[in-house]
Amino acid sequence: MRRTALPMTLLLALVSLALAQGYKGQGKAGGLVTDEAGNPLQGVLVKLFSVKGQSGFETTTNAEGEWKAPYIRGGTWNIDFEKEGYLPKKLAAEFKEFDRNPPVEVKLARIEGFVILEALMEGVDRGNRLFDEQKYEEAARVFEDLTAKDPNAYILHKNIGNCYFQLQNYELAEQHYLKVLDKEPDNAEIMMLVGNTYSNRKDQVKALEWYGRIDIQKITDPTALFNIATFFFSQSSFEEALKYCRRAVEIQPDSTDALYLKGLISLNLGNNQDAIAAFEHYLELAPDSEKAGQVRSFLEFLKKKTGV
Repeated sequence: MRRTALPMTLLLALVSLALAQGYKGQGKAGGLVTDEAGNPLQGVLVKLFSVKGQSGFETTTNAEGEWKAPYIRGGTWNIDFEKEGYLPKKLAAEFKEFDRNPPVEVKLARIEGFVILEALMEGVDRGNRLFDEQKYEEAARVFEDLTAKDPNAYILHKNIGNCYFQLQNYELAEQHYLKVLDKEPDNAEIMMLVGNTYSNRKDQVKALEWYGRIDIQKITDPTALFNIATFFFSQSSFEEALKYCRRAVEIQPDSTDALYLKGLISLNLGNNQDAIAAFEHYLELAPDSEKAGQVRSFLEFLKKKTGV
């Protein structure tokens, strides 16, 4: 049978279409955008880009400040949040395709007193691009120039701190994080970042001190709670780890990572029934996961031990 060759223009169009749809998958994600007082922000432009798929799309927040991203593939995503009158924010998130993803919660800081708003936005975008390109020293200089122009841009000290954190200059990173805390003393995210600087300096006592300052009821991000619980677990502070892990599961009951960690923590504390409950719930949600075999072994051991 004679084969008909596709015209080159059609072939290129098909390739372009495949690349444009590279972010497509079976997963779904979403989140909430608020101002610093916790009020929902409508009309925030949310730009999503799949690193693995090398493509993405845009959406906007509704009246409740919520946004949704259906039919996406798993992996690392770069997300930009932009709204006129607010400092833009850029972050990276890891989304799972076949598991529930925790909501991405973001607070945008209002820009006050800036006469040259457009120039500021361009500067922030330039600094973010340099950061993404791992040009951390150049990015820090851009953000430092912006904060020098007006003290109302204090939130950018977090960006500067992140640059120095990547450069492993943890003392300087801490100094800039603390400048944000001077204005927002209850900012849990910044407290955690300060704690991370001490953790990377191998000063676990100070790290634990900072993590312990965070009002657990003010943390609504299950990923942040899970990360803190993981840190305490690594330091054998099981009671503290359990507190944060329970909060993570309370907010996201189907988080398999948090359930697995809760089972391990309970196992180490000798809370066998709690461990059994956590591991059984894990298997209900992820019976075919990589850790499922290990979880079944834990359950077999625990049930023999407790006579269940």
